[in-house]
This record gives sequence, C-alpha cells and structure tokens, in this order.
Amino acid sequence: MKKELTSVDAMKAWAATIGASVAGGEYIELIGDVGAGKTTFTKGLAVGMGIEDVVQSPTFTISRVYDGRDGLRLAHYDFYRLADPGIMADELSETLNDDKTVTVIEWGDIVSDVRPDDYLRVDIESPEETVRQVTLTAHGERSKALMERLK
Repeated sequence: MKKELTSVDAMKAWAATIGASVAGGEYIELIGDVGAGKTTFTKGLAVGMGIEDVVQSPTFTISRVYDGRDGLRLAHYDFYRLADPGIMADELSETLNDDKTVTVIEWGDIVSDVRPDDYLRVDIESPEETVRQVTLTAHGERSKALMERLK
C-alpha cells in the first residue's frame, strides 16, 4: 500500500487511522532517513490507539512505553545511537511476547535477529521538504490482516 502525504498533519492523521486498527501484538518497523517522519508517524499511531500522553522520540532514551485504549500499550524503540543491542534485544524480545503491546521500531537493523516473521514495514521517503511517500509492506498473516482493515 502506498500513500503520498503532503503535511505533518496528513501523516499524523493517516497513522492515527492505522493506530485505530491495531489490536495488539503488532510489530511495526519504520524505515527512513533522519527527519523523514518516523516519530511523526508514531505520534499519529498513538492518537489512534487512544494515547493521550505526548509522544517523544526515544532517540536518547532508546525506548518509551505509553498506555492506550482497551489495555493496549505502545512500545516505541529507537536504536539509532546503539552500536550493540545488548540487553535491549532481551527487552525487545520480552515486549514482542506481549499480545497487548504494539511495538514500533526505528533503526531496527541492529535487532533484526529478534524481529518476528510477522511485521509491518513502513518505508518513509521524503523527495521534497513537505512531501512524504509512505509504503506499507505486510510480512505475515497478522500484518496482512491489519492492511486489509485499512482498505
């Protein structure tokens, strides 16, 4: 699924639609350059999940967890500054086994061996300053079902 978005608000609104469709247990990998809109996407996802807290980039803290609707949680990881996953790979494995948590990963290459087979890949490209081209690719049945709910 491809989408062209022309503003921050459009990115948040579209991601909120996705957030409203998650059921828990999803793994979402965000791919894009610095400044592409990965955290903006996560902010919108959080709104759709009923999260009222201000979502911040976990670049310096590596992870943040937020509580949402119906007992759902959002675990947001950013491994940009991590040279070795170490204990974070263990924490991520634990989080992935929680069916009430939606896990969002930025810069996930370092923990790719922990990534489940079923995940939603979100590629964000920024060909212009205000334009984002977003491509969703489902890997696995749960992610394909989520994509179907978005159509």
